[in-house]
Amino acid sequence: MTMLPPGSTIGILGGGQLGRMLASAAAQLGYHTHVLAPDAESVAAQSASSFTRADYHSRIVLDEMAAKCDVVTYEFENIAIEPVDYLSTKVPVHPAPAALAIAQDRASEKAFIDGIGGRTAPWRRVASLDELQAALAEIGAPAILKTLRLGYDGKGQVRIESAADADAAWRDIGQRPAILEGVVDFTHEFSIILARGAEGAMVSYPPPWNRHTDGILATSSLPAPAEIAAQWGVAAALTGRIADTLDYVGVLTCEFFATAGGPVLNELAPRVHNSGHWTIEGAVCSQFENHIRAICGLPLGDTALTAPAVEMQNLIGHAADDWVAILAEPGAHLHLYGKGDARPGRKMGHVTRLKRDL
Repeated sequence: MTMLPPGSTIGILGGGQLGRMLASAAAQLGYHTHVLAPDAESVAAQSASSFTRADYHSRIVLDEMAAKCDVVTYEFENIAIEPVDYLSTKVPVHPAPAALAIAQDRASEKAFIDGIGGRTAPWRRVASLDELQAALAEIGAPAILKTLRLGYDGKGQVRIESAADADAAWRDIGQRPAILEGVVDFTHEFSIILARGAEGAMVSYPPPWNRHTDGILATSSLPAPAEIAAQWGVAAALTGRIADTLDYVGVLTCEFFATAGGPVLNELAPRVHNSGHWTIEGAVCSQFENHIRAICGLPLGDTALTAPAVEMQNLIGHAADDWVAILAEPGAHLHLYGKGDARPGRKMGHVTRLKRDL
């Protein structure tokens, strides 16, 4: 892979806060960024060098983007695969579309993980109510019914407490193709955030303990409890195996359950991740900078902690209204995403607290 020097232009598909933080990291290293997104409100555009508001499927727009950019990446996995595939014929795209295709389909993702020796929850693909009922008879309840595509932060899924709930659950997800997952008995949730370069060099961060509220990440904290630390090595090795198998370039995130039998992979994200926001101040080199380094062919950065303990707290909805009090806190680093409407469940920002005394 040819090293792209500072002054080159990085294209970013997607206009959200992950793109915003990627653009900031790129600017720090002297790169220009061009964001493409269809949204009227693009918080990524506030940090980028340039912005095009257009549909992802316009070949004219994609051709213009390829002509402007030296490399293209994406900040979310729910973009249609077709424009990413098309761009990859014109300009280098990292991570490659193959990784995106696997992450977009929950059944493909589970089959891929199982195929390389990872552990997942018991699961079955279902395309009808009859198949759902058969899967419940096999896996048992309680279980989680998840749409095959789309859905994040707890969306696109419903819990089934007993076989009698099958009909209502099937209607709740819109009678769409789905997977049924057995409920995992776990003590903690954690993630492995790994960066891989084109030549195969890899670095990963210490795993944060992730806690959720209403299906949305609430906090990520380090150092992780002993139950997570004991499974760190196995989980990191699996994440590295995934990256190598996909010939992955960029940051890859795998979310795990810590169980009595070892780590169970919940899902993977072919991108920088909310559970890695703490790395901006809490690690020597952030996940965003390491993603930029990887896709530009630069040496990967140090992932060590910068403080004995770190906690990232998401600011959901009107929690961001406490910004004045947060700014007054010693050791607190506030990030507001520039979004207008503080709706319930909407990620408006985050705060990372560096704790010098354990």
